[in-house]
Amino acid sequence: MSINQPNTKVVTEVKPAAEPKPLAQTGNFVRENQKSLLFISSAVIALIIIYFAYQKFYLAPRETEASNQMYVAQDYWDKKQWDKAINGDAGYPGFAKIVDEYSNTKAANLAFYYLGVAYLNKGEYKKAVDNFTNYRGDDLIIAAQAMGDTGDAYVELKDYDKAATYYKKAADKGNNSFVSPLYLKKLGLVYEAQKNFKDAADTYRKIKTDFPESSDAASIDKYIARAEAQQK
Repeated sequence: MSINQPNTKVVTEVKPAAEPKPLAQTGNFVRENQKSLLFISSAVIALIIIYFAYQKFYLAPRETEASNQMYVAQDYWDKKQWDKAINGDAGYPGFAKIVDEYSNTKAANLAFYYLGVAYLNKGEYKKAVDNFTNYRGDDLIIAAQAMGDTGDAYVELKDYDKAATYYKKAADKGNNSFVSPLYLKKLGLVYEAQKNFKDAADTYRKIKTDFPESSDAASIDKYIARAEAQQK
């Protein structure tokens, strides 16, 4: 009798696939894209050089020239000769020309603020708003004043909602015991003009609680009392 041997299977060990080698792949990528990478690097370096050349050889001289041209207009502005401050005279440009000819300079940016004040005092309120809102300075006091003056222009235009918006911005931007109480008080007066006596009273109380050392706080009680009386 024959005995059948059981079938046996030879199991071949399967080796796992080799893991990719990131460093090798990176090296291949660099070799394959060397020209593109060199082009990109060269372009970045060129842009940096152009930027610094622009700052040094174009913008800096224009900044100096604009500042030198501005001082006569500033003198007219200080003397409240608004038309000459805006338009200049035969020898020197006014702020309007500084803005047009020296854009992207700090001098032109400051000229927007000067123009806004000049137009506000001339009663040209829309032009005042346009110039104030074009001012982009980083001086907190002037920035707050530009926002507050924008509020003043909107009050004159009887647009109390926008006036309130800009007075709030001015008070927040100023964030000190001189500027903030001034614009909070104006904000309260705008609320009163809108018959919103509750918010008016709350705004006046904010002056008293947040800025008790300010000059506006010394006389704010009568404003609080008046607004509270109107709520009844």
